[in-house]
Amino acid sequence: MPTSQSNMLAAASGNPAAFNIASETADAVLDSGHESVVAELIKRSADSNAALMRGDIDTYRTLIAYTDDFTLMSPFGGTPSHGSEYTPERMEAMGRFFKNGVFRQEVVQSYASADMVVLALIEYQNVEVGELPTQEWPLRVTLVYCREGAKWRLAHRHADPLVGGISLEQAAALARGER
Repeated sequence: MPTSQSNMLAAASGNPAAFNIASETADAVLDSGHESVVAELIKRSADSNAALMRGDIDTYRTLIAYTDDFTLMSPFGGTPSHGSEYTPERMEAMGRFFKNGVFRQEVVQSYASADMVVLALIEYQNVEVGELPTQEWPLRVTLVYCREGAKWRLAHRHADPLVGGISLEQAAALARGER
């Protein structure tokens, strides 16, 4: 396993020392020439999601390609979905689900290696979703891009609406399946 991936996994274990090593390694990797790739993926993520929030699925599909084993952990929860489920019909329905939206994103952190880029973002949308009226939809998002040959494809997206935070009691109720 490449050093940066190994250190990122160690950092995920909660070991603060490992996190510092992972942060230093990520900085070293970025300093070695991956800045332009990360910048391009940040821009592509923003442009594609802005298109999706407008209901422009064609532009979204032009900008984002999924890996064969893509997973989506939706902000609505439930069972994760997979790339094979994203048929042309489902993508068209996804384009109709979002309407008249505006979008911006804040980059919290990015990590890069030769074949993987991870973006931790806060996405801010003001959009009509489904049949609901326009409202703010801030999301905490993690995106994982993998390089396949010369192309970068989205391998994973996890989003949740907990930007404002919730109490321990609220989190416990959700964990118990209470609504």
